[in-house]
Amino acid sequence: MTNSEILFITEWIRDYLYAHGFSLFWANLINAVVVGAVGLVVIRILDRITRSVIVQLFKAFSNKTKTSFDDYLIESNFPRFVAHLSPLAVLWYFIPIGLYDYPELAQIGAKLASIYFVVLCVLIVRSVLRTIKIYLNAGYEQFKDKPLESYLQVLMMFTWGAGIFFIVNLITGFSVESLASLGAASAMILLIFKDTILGFVASIQVSINDMVRIGDWITFSKYGADGNVIEINLASVRVQNFDNTFTTIPTYSLISDSFQNWRGMQESAGRRIKRSLLIKQNSVRFLTPEDVEAFKKIALIKPYIEHREKDIAKFNAQNEVDKALLINGRNQTNLGVFRKYADAYLHENPAINKDLFLMVRHLAPTELGLPIEIYAFSNDKRWENYEHIQADIFDHLIASVSYFGLELYEAPSGGDLKELKT
Repeated sequence: MTNSEILFITEWIRDYLYAHGFSLFWANLINAVVVGAVGLVVIRILDRITRSVIVQLFKAFSNKTKTSFDDYLIESNFPRFVAHLSPLAVLWYFIPIGLYDYPELAQIGAKLASIYFVVLCVLIVRSVLRTIKIYLNAGYEQFKDKPLESYLQVLMMFTWGAGIFFIVNLITGFSVESLASLGAASAMILLIFKDTILGFVASIQVSINDMVRIGDWITFSKYGADGNVIEINLASVRVQNFDNTFTTIPTYSLISDSFQNWRGMQESAGRRIKRSLLIKQNSVRFLTPEDVEAFKKIALIKPYIEHREKDIAKFNAQNEVDKALLINGRNQTNLGVFRKYADAYLHENPAINKDLFLMVRHLAPTELGLPIEIYAFSNDKRWENYEHIQADIFDHLIASVSYFGLELYEAPSGGDLKELKT
């Protein structure tokens, strides 16, 4: 039906009403209402039909293709938004006809239709961007730990910004160039989107410098975060802590503050064990010949003690050392033998990675005793297994200390003080 034919029908309805006693005002009004109602019904029916047809065709097309991109387009409602374009075109066609006698209302209706078109275009762009994000996350391993959500939000900000400029242009008649050139508007935008701009810059730096990925275990003491990163977006980073609580960290804090990322440990060949035993210093002593013979019964250090005993005896004999006092010449100590035992025990432990650094060392003496530090790396990096490995090692070493005549430091408790009193 052509434009002239529709106008002929509307004029006939108006003339028919006017001929049957209606005033010209009411004849025009009823005519506009009838045409508008018919037009809305037609548009509604067309919208349903078009949406159903386009969605079904899109689904049939996606089922025949190998790529999953079109499947994600359906999930993001891309076909539904596209289907609304056809009824919108019909609406544009009907507005000047239905409101022929009301040019001002026709102009308002045309502007509203144009605004709806702009919003629809933004929604279509949003569905495409979401589809791209889902497709990259699901189909490409290298994108799964990237902050794609941040880039999506930035692009959506620009899209909505452009849409708002066009809508303002439609309503007020100001050009987009004039709006963009207004200093006050620019200042307002900077003020409103300050955090967003900071987050955008931070997310780019985080991505380029590969500081944080989704799935990384991070510790951020300032915000009480200790867990895995599950989301990185424009404004914040969401961390699921190990107690199953969630912590939200501003994205720009990742480049302005210090935090700990455990990814290096997770990607390495082992997880570090670094813990000390506090030895009472007055329990450290030289070994007597009887002590040496007793320690030879300990299988792990028997070869070391025998070899060491020969070297010491040879040195003392060559230098005619008077061994009436143990302090003279070279001697072994119970602490030195214990350190060697701990080192041998770690080398024999299958849970310790021998290819990484392994050491048993002294630290500087303190008022709490002499720290003997175990520095090694476990093969298993999983937290629960790592703690079991560490606990087994120190269970054994703590129980072994007494065999070497050494004592561990422990602050006196109520029972100790009671014994001293009695």
